[in-house]
Amino acid sequence: MTVLIVAEHNGKQLAAATLNAITAAQKLGEVHVLVAGSGCLNLVEQVSKINGVAKVLHVDAPHFAELLAEEIAPLVVSLAAPYTHFAAAASAFGKNIMPRVAALLDCSQVSDLTEIVDEKTFVRPIYAGNAFVTVQSDEPKLVLTIRASAFSAAVSGSQNAPIEAVTATPAQDLSRFVGRELTASDRPELTQARVVVSGGRAFGSAEQFDALLTPLADTLGAAIGASRAAVDAEYAPNDMQVGQTGKIVAPELYFAIGISGAIQHTAGMQDSKIIVAINKDPDAQIFNVADFGIVGDLFEIVPELTKQLQNR
Repeated sequence: MTVLIVAEHNGKQLAAATLNAITAAQKLGEVHVLVAGSGCLNLVEQVSKINGVAKVLHVDAPHFAELLAEEIAPLVVSLAAPYTHFAAAASAFGKNIMPRVAALLDCSQVSDLTEIVDEKTFVRPIYAGNAFVTVQSDEPKLVLTIRASAFSAAVSGSQNAPIEAVTATPAQDLSRFVGRELTASDRPELTQARVVVSGGRAFGSAEQFDALLTPLADTLGAAIGASRAAVDAEYAPNDMQVGQTGKIVAPELYFAIGISGAIQHTAGMQDSKIIVAINKDPDAQIFNVADFGIVGDLFEIVPELTKQLQNR
């Protein structure tokens, strides 16, 4: 069995979630990584040093510079013959490209898998993560998206996997890149942070959300997350949302503050190693998944918690 991983990157650095996908793919067989882009040879050389990568396929053309799904999917299909599995991380990138690959190949896709039993059998969450289903397929080719938080990240070693330049497919010109707006932050990236501090609608305003969570996050060196209710109330931007329709996180320590614990939120953080919940409602659902719970007023508890941590 040979697996083709579609690499997500910014031209200079590989997306962290792709490293997790590489680890998962090693359970299926030999791992090849496709790096498409424009002027990213340095990145290709970095990928060749990752443990578990047997070969790197490099495609360089201007129309691959922004990794548009309409351009990448036909490229993957053009390389499909020797591969049994095609995979990417279950990020916005992977969720955009891989269904197109499956449609063009007329094969099945297993989405957001969290465990690989064997080359035909996989485990994935259903019902917003409240249950897991084992699925099996006998199709000769399968398309997979892999939940990054379920697998460890591959690391670089001393190896140098062979790099093969492959022919670019013609530009499809079905879409065009207009622009990208990125949020600059000194904080850890939400899906990769060891500690995440998340707030909910109970904060009451964007000002209170920032005033209480920022000092706590700064003290812990944590990323800041938010429930969908907090995002909808404009306490925090969309890229901070944790949950079924946001980001999936699995840090070593997760604070859920003023969050009720709806299944849409817990689906995105229930794999955290330790969960601490702070809520004034003793019957809040969040306590069902928490390892430690504090019942009380967050406006009193959070400042005191921050003070005690700063004085350690």
